[in-house]
Amino acid sequence: MPKIILGFVGEMASGKGTVVSYIQEKYGAATYSFSTMLRDMLDRLYLPHTRDNMIDLSVWVRGHFGEDVMARTMANDIEKDPHDIVAVEGIRRPADIEYLKKLPGFHVIEIIADERARFERLVKRAQNPGDATKTLEEFQADSQKPTEISIREVAREATERVDNNGTVEELQQQLDALIKKYAS
Repeated sequence: MPKIILGFVGEMASGKGTVVSYIQEKYGAATYSFSTMLRDMLDRLYLPHTRDNMIDLSVWVRGHFGEDVMARTMANDIEKDPHDIVAVEGIRRPADIEYLKKLPGFHVIEIIADERARFERLVKRAQNPGDATKTLEEFQADSQKPTEISIREVAREATERVDNNGTVEELQQQLDALIKKYAS
């Protein structure tokens, strides 16, 4: 079977992590995330994983080493990965897919979810400091930051869309259908 590389793009709290976790658990996929690179660097610097710190670090790294530096790194890692299925989470910028789309078997998939559902998920999961107490207005302001606005441009590259406004079971059925489609 040729390698299947699924790159997920979606707005904040649309379900990217949930999707990637499911594919990893059910299909034994390797997983990669742009935010993991940033979190690793923040850990090394003993800085908190705030959304602002991750944005600032991403802007600095890309500005200093090239807009595509993180995508080059990830593409090299994926190319060497022995797994048949790879799930990539958190594609945010057009440069994030420039190297990835050169890999055979790479597909961009957009995850869609309503704003209210995404806001409620973000507050509930409290992944980053301050998320648990975030207001809808703050969430909407975060949605206008450069790293979030560019998601819409990347989503135009998607060949598939997954609707995450329903139940977990409905989401999983859509993912199973995608895997089946690309595995055949």
